[in-house]
Amino acid sequence: MIDTLRAQMDARGWAWLRYLLPAIASGAASWLAFMIIGQTPLIRASGLALVITGMTLTLRWMGALLSLVGGLALAFSPAFWSQTGGGASAGPASIVIAVIAAAVAAGLLIALLRRPYLAIGFALAVFALIFWSQVSTPRSLRLTGLLSAYLMFLLVDALRATHPRPDDPPPAPIDLQHAIGLLILLLLGVLNDPLFVLLLPATLMGLWLTRTPLPVWYWGALTAALIVGLRGIALTYIDPEWWRYSAVAAQDAGLEVPALLADGWWQGERWINLIRLITAQFTVIGVGLSILGLARLARWYPVLGVVTMIAYACYAAFGLLYFGPDRSILLTPLFIIQIVWLTYAVRAFGQWLNKTFHIVDYHPHWIATATYLTLPAYLFSLITL
Repeated sequence: MIDTLRAQMDARGWAWLRYLLPAIASGAASWLAFMIIGQTPLIRASGLALVITGMTLTLRWMGALLSLVGGLALAFSPAFWSQTGGGASAGPASIVIAVIAAAVAAGLLIALLRRPYLAIGFALAVFALIFWSQVSTPRSLRLTGLLSAYLMFLLVDALRATHPRPDDPPPAPIDLQHAIGLLILLLLGVLNDPLFVLLLPATLMGLWLTRTPLPVWYWGALTAALIVGLRGIALTYIDPEWWRYSAVAAQDAGLEVPALLADGWWQGERWINLIRLITAQFTVIGVGLSILGLARLARWYPVLGVVTMIAYACYAAFGLLYFGPDRSILLTPLFIIQIVWLTYAVRAFGQWLNKTFHIVDYHPHWIATATYLTLPAYLFSLITL
């Protein structure tokens, strides 16, 4: 009996390692690129690499190589890469690294007790608290990207578990610890930057679609996050002096102010500007494929399509109204969602190749994956040239 249990634990450990390997590889590769090519301070490079790890985990269900390529595509996108570089990092690096290690150890301990989703939330909570006290203050853009990536990972995992495709494992309800992990990340995100509340509508829709019974205090916490987030947006991003200023005049003048302009959402020039910003990250072909990916995702995983569209729409609306110089970095959650759609388009194309040109001992879907690899390679060439 003991030998059987030990064998089962070893098998489970190897399964977890195989599952995490693409995320570890993409995080390590991007960390090296940030440090060596981007000349980024250690703490910032590590934070950015953790975002790429979370992005890869979000895509992991689409395949090991596809998830790795998708993570690298985000790492080398112009908006994300613009966060590299800079001088010496503020704060005692040794203390922060030690705390990160402690947080990861605590997370692994909880995971061994079969609480992996709560482990992610707990580990990131410890990291955020120490990060604020030792390295930075709230409204850290890197921490926003980090929390966004892992929130999307938990949300996608919950929706896939409760609304699988016919050829996936049978539906399984999520438990309270999964929901608490989502709550921890959401509360941390709003405390760090009130703009994180833009992910709340998608999170609420996702929780509702999972049909998970939640206690009253949980909804109370979400309501508090909503109030804090909206109040923070009003205080941080809305300036009465600029609120009624013409968005067309501001754009024509190349004006950059850290404020929202009320009429930005219905000005055609502003839409064109946002589309150009998105296209600059993943090329015209990449944006076209992401639209195709959304269409296929809405067909096979309709709940994922709905939830990601809600989150994307919220951040797109912000991108239309906001005129700050850091707009592209604040739109990191939008780019994360774009990568999800883009990667699913490549996956769908690979599945179509397999069905159409099926040959024994030959897998045509590798053609789609190899083609997808050209995107991060192209973006990386723009960085190094």
